[in-house]
Amino acid sequence: MLPGAVQHQPHRALPNLRRVVRRRLLRRHRSILSTVGASGKPGAVQIVAKLDRLSRSVAFLSALLESGADFVAADNPHANKLMVHLLAAFAEHERDQISARTKAALAAAKARGAVLGNPRLDDARGHAAEALKDGADQRAANVLPLIRDIQATGASTLTAVAAALNARGVKTARGGDWYASTVRNVLLRVC
Repeated sequence: MLPGAVQHQPHRALPNLRRVVRRRLLRRHRSILSTVGASGKPGAVQIVAKLDRLSRSVAFLSALLESGADFVAADNPHANKLMVHLLAAFAEHERDQISARTKAALAAAKARGAVLGNPRLDDARGHAAEALKDGADQRAANVLPLIRDIQATGASTLTAVAAALNARGVKTARGGDWYASTVRNVLLRVC
């Protein structure tokens, strides 16, 4: 059901609806749009392996075509706008059919009594947590000699050690900068 204002004056709601849809599409597919338009060279054409790999959404491909981004699908290099819209419509229909078949198959398997998902999920979580802990221990053991070397040069506070690690260009396990708390966590893990 449409909101009251839209029901009474549909001609005024259409431009608003287009703006809202375009904003949602851009938000949802910003990474693809930035990739397609990221060459920076005027007149550059992006090549896509298959059109349905770019998107299975008619609305997105339509917005992409309207944005002026030039792209060519390698599986159909001579496709014009009409053909792209038709292929996108078929791809979207195929996506919906795949979804319906998958949901039906999962429901049938569940009705047969099959256990869906990983039946040993707790074991897998335990192994994953152990692997993360081992990796963190290894990283801390690798950084500890640097910390000890910095402390031997006269850095007495955790902040000074963190500043020295940052000055040497050493990154944390996640690629970030060092802080007093990260140095403390390494020392607590190893010592």
